[in-house]
Amino acid sequence: MTLEEYKKEFSEDDAVGWLEIDKEFDRLYPGQEPKHFAPAISYMLGGDNPLDGVSYYESKKQEDHYHFITYGFSELYYDEEKANGDFSKWGFELTFRLKPFEADNENPSWAVALLQNIAKYVFSSGKWFEEFHYMPANGPIRLGTETDITALLFINDPEIEKKQTPHGEVSFLQIVGITGEEYNAILENQITVEELVDKLKENNALLITDLNRKNKA
Repeated sequence: MTLEEYKKEFSEDDAVGWLEIDKEFDRLYPGQEPKHFAPAISYMLGGDNPLDGVSYYESKKQEDHYHFITYGFSELYYDEEKANGDFSKWGFELTFRLKPFEADNENPSWAVALLQNIAKYVFSSGKWFEEFHYMPANGPIRLGTETDITALLFINDPEIEKKQTPHGEVSFLQIVGITGEEYNAILENQITVEELVDKLKENNALLITDLNRKNKA
C-alpha cells in the first residue's frame, strides 16, 4: 500500500492496526462481543502498562477456553510515517488460550496482567519474541497458585496466519504455559522446543494452557 493509497483509505481517526486485529477475531468468533481490559492511564500518558488493551473471547473449539489477544505490540493507530513498513512496530501480537480455572470465578484477569508484564519486558529491553522462543515466569504464571505451570513458550497461533497490514507484517504468537520440568528439559537439551510442542499437540492441538496440567517432558 502506497502512502497515497493509505491516506485515501484511512483518516486520522482510524485505528488502522486495531481494526486489522479485530478482523481476524471477527472471523473466528462472528457476532461475539469480547471482554476487554484497557489500562486506566495509557502508556503514552505515563501509565505503567504498555498495551493499549487486551480482549478475550470464549471459544468452544476442542474444549471450552478463553482466547486472549493483545493490542499494542503492533502499530495500532493512523500514522503516515508507519505506512507500508516491513513490520508493524514489533511485528507481532500475543494470543493466549486458557482453560477456565475454578479459582478465577470466570474472571481470568490475572492473564491480562501476565500479558502486560511480557509487554513491559519487550518495551523496556527492546527484545521481541518469535516462534519457539521460551522464557521462565519466575514462579507460577498465575501468582499465588499451586500449579506446575511456571514457564512459557511461543508458537504461531494455530488459527491465525501471519498477515500483511497497512503498517507492515504482523504475526500472532500464542504463549503456551509449560511446567518447570519441561522448561528445564529444554535448558538441558533433553528436548527441543519443537519436540515438546509436538508432544503437547498429541492431546492438545490448540495448545490450550491448563493450570492443572502436569509435566510432559
